[in-house]
Amino acid sequence: MTLPKSNMFDRNQGGISPSTRKTLGLISVFGTALYLCLSVLSWVFSGDLALVPFTTSSLPPMADLGLDSVHHYDLADYTGSARGQDHNERVLFLVPLRDAAAHLPMLFAHMDKMTYPHVLIDLAFLVSDSKDDTMGVLLKELNTLQSNRDVSKRFGSIEIFEKDFGQAVGQGFSDRHGFEAQGPRRKLMARARNWLLSVALRPDHSWVYWRDADVEKVPTTIMEDLMSHDKDVIVPNVWRPLPDWLGNEQPYDLNSWKESDAGLRLADTLDEDAVIVEGYAEYATWRPHLAYLRDPFGDIHVEMELDGIGGVSILAKAAVFRHGAHFPAFSFQKHAETEGFGKMCKRMGMSVVGLPHYTIWHIYEPSDDDLRHMEWMAQQDELREKERVLKEAHDKVWLSGFDNVKEEWERERELILKNVELDFDVHQKVRAKKAEEQSAKARIVGPEEEKVPAGKPEVAQKAV
Repeated sequence: MTLPKSNMFDRNQGGISPSTRKTLGLISVFGTALYLCLSVLSWVFSGDLALVPFTTSSLPPMADLGLDSVHHYDLADYTGSARGQDHNERVLFLVPLRDAAAHLPMLFAHMDKMTYPHVLIDLAFLVSDSKDDTMGVLLKELNTLQSNRDVSKRFGSIEIFEKDFGQAVGQGFSDRHGFEAQGPRRKLMARARNWLLSVALRPDHSWVYWRDADVEKVPTTIMEDLMSHDKDVIVPNVWRPLPDWLGNEQPYDLNSWKESDAGLRLADTLDEDAVIVEGYAEYATWRPHLAYLRDPFGDIHVEMELDGIGGVSILAKAAVFRHGAHFPAFSFQKHAETEGFGKMCKRMGMSVVGLPHYTIWHIYEPSDDDLRHMEWMAQQDELREKERVLKEAHDKVWLSGFDNVKEEWERERELILKNVELDFDVHQKVRAKKAEEQSAKARIVGPEEEKVPAGKPEVAQKAV
């Protein structure tokens, strides 16, 4: 699958055809010969014993020669600034890919929403050691991207490089993040980064932006946000979401840190080829990590000086690499790849900072332990479902053994209540009648009559 040429930006666009190039070459040779002849004639007629020195500085400017195939760059114009979009500063967007077919649609969705002028962004991809259809999906996404009817959504030049580096470490979370794999894996990744950078960087690039394909959430203004700090090297904080049973969220990139005394002492005890990898109990460095300093409500502009950096998202001035900084594919101060790159930049006097409260989100990749726990949870869910089905069957059989007397009971209940009400009314009437009779009798007898018990003679009490 090839991209339509009409939608691609060729670095030689505006060049000349082979026939025209041949003609211009003859003109150039003829012009040089004419210049030498005039110099000789000038010497003959002036009597000067020295020829006019023939140097490139004595030639007219390239633009005056009309040679479209010759490009002149003043690298002082491509040093990068805080507002690159206002100065038409070009950004080289670099993406190393390995078995990334599943993540590419997400990556291109983020790229499409970026607010930095797309025409100022050149893309370069390195596909290496892939077993899936990374290349096919990449070409499909690029074709869709560059065929957008909205021309402002199309990017500048696009280059795809393919090279294997013999990466034997698997792409599973536990494979990639296992302690034993870190040293060899980091060194191979450093080679891949350096290779991609060396073939893609052009003199008209002011910035270089490295990005992993498996970033889930990222601000659309990330390019301008990082660029506004005007630092040589800058990285955001990187976290990842987690399932509820794991705590919802977690710091992801522990490779961004500031050096500690314990880290320096540890480095002194290791062999010269050893590579310290951060975030593992085997190497207790007690370094302050950018990830752990995050405040969800903190100022996103706060900076933290770093010594080592992670590689998920890096913005660096192109001049950093032109000065010789690179990703060490060997042990540099006991570090390699991005962490070694941070160390090297600091050693060269460059600014390396991170933003603790400016966060992007990496996808959640379950570890082997997570997968085992998820398998156990799935088994528990299956058992609960079986119990539910059995309970429903049991309840159905149980209920079928009884007659439904609800309606009959409702009728009986209504009659019972009516009878109770009738009995209550009769009882109330009887009580009322008795009370009335007693009241009438009391009025007839009167309060002055005394009752004398039978069989007892009345005794008159005389006054003494």
